[in-house]
Amino acid sequence: MHQGTIVGLWLGLAVVAANLPWLSERWLFVIVHTERIKPPWLRLIEWGLLYGLVLGMGFGLEYKAMGVVHAQDWEFYTVTLCLFAVSTLPGFIYRNQLRRLLEQIRR
Repeated sequence: MHQGTIVGLWLGLAVVAANLPWLSERWLFVIVHTERIKPPWLRLIEWGLLYGLVLGMGFGLEYKAMGVVHAQDWEFYTVTLCLFAVSTLPGFIYRNQLRRLLEQIRR
């Protein structure tokens, strides 16, 4: 595969992963939570774990493509965390606003 294609797929996967905690009521998509609705703090923990997973996959892809993982300063992690947070917006809006509006329209 071409390197640009791999980067594009990785970014697409990052956007999907950022939205997953707001689209599922299961903890890590496997464990059914005891309450009907998953609490916000549990969603944030799941979101942080997915951020770490996507970051690790990025490091793995970099190692596979270049043979070495370049050292990064704190600015890199700040920017990637902010981009991951911005890509969460569609799932967050669906979960907290759009779903309620759609339910009101159906009634």
